[in-house]
Amino acid sequence: MNKLSGLLVCMVALGLVGSTEAAEPRTGEPSSAAYHLVADFPRLPAGWTLGAVSGVAIDSRGDVLAFHRGEHPVLVFDRRGKFLRSFGDGMFASAHGLRVDSNDNIWVTDNANHTVIKFDHAGKVLMTLGEKNVAGEDAAHFNKPTDIAFAPNGDFYIADGYGNSRVVKFNKEGQFLMSWGRKGAGPGEFNLPHAVRLDAAGHVYVGDRENDRVQVFDGNGKFLRQFGGFAPFGLFITPHQTLFVADGRANKVLKMTLDGKVLASWGATGAEPGNFQLPHGLTVAGDGAVYVGEINGKRIQKFVAN
Repeated sequence: MNKLSGLLVCMVALGLVGSTEAAEPRTGEPSSAAYHLVADFPRLPAGWTLGAVSGVAIDSRGDVLAFHRGEHPVLVFDRRGKFLRSFGDGMFASAHGLRVDSNDNIWVTDNANHTVIKFDHAGKVLMTLGEKNVAGEDAAHFNKPTDIAFAPNGDFYIADGYGNSRVVKFNKEGQFLMSWGRKGAGPGEFNLPHAVRLDAAGHVYVGDRENDRVQVFDGNGKFLRQFGGFAPFGLFITPHQTLFVADGRANKVLKMTLDGKVLASWGATGAEPGNFQLPHGLTVAGDGAVYVGEINGKRIQKFVAN
């Protein structure tokens, strides 16, 4: 080896000159090729159309539930997109959040009539919280609630929401336990708490939408930490403790660690399949498929990992 060759080897080793081989992707480096679109999902009955799709969820069978602003507001499909059933006609002023609990009960929020409704799996009303068409900020009222999350012991949390700036905690019987939050940008303050999820430790993740951040609390509202740089319209935490975010402002989906490190991202503004027009609610099935509902796009898109 001559002196010049030796110098070049040393410089490559020190990172001063790039290697001629392709660099390996860094662990955790965002990728737009992490997921691909599944075509022809879902398949609606003839003559039916989707309105703004605000919420999506998965039940224990792997069926996909969607909440949209149109006729037949709660729709159920199998994982291949075959239509199974619907319910809820005439019940809602503005569809918003939809979640399924561990007993396959279906919960929805209406951000116009100020109610949260719990259905059994067949669509029978089991519980109604809030007073229809009456806004408030006490134990019995909401002001445009947005989302629901469940603790393992049956307690649940309501993000409340467009009118109020708080999270409300109830026990499994629907009895008020506590609330926290007020309008603002400081720790424990909110500017539209739009989505709420719990991790395996019982920590509460709140999508503080207009503050472009997620705030994390213990189960009794003690502030723990925050991370951001995106608009969290929708949140989902998988059993593997991975966080998915629907960024409705940037029109993309983020896959993240629970401390906010981006692992993958995909989508851009557009009506083309695979892009988004205001992604709002999202969920992840047991097989890893990601389902995203869009407000302006008026559709549900299904993605699977490459």
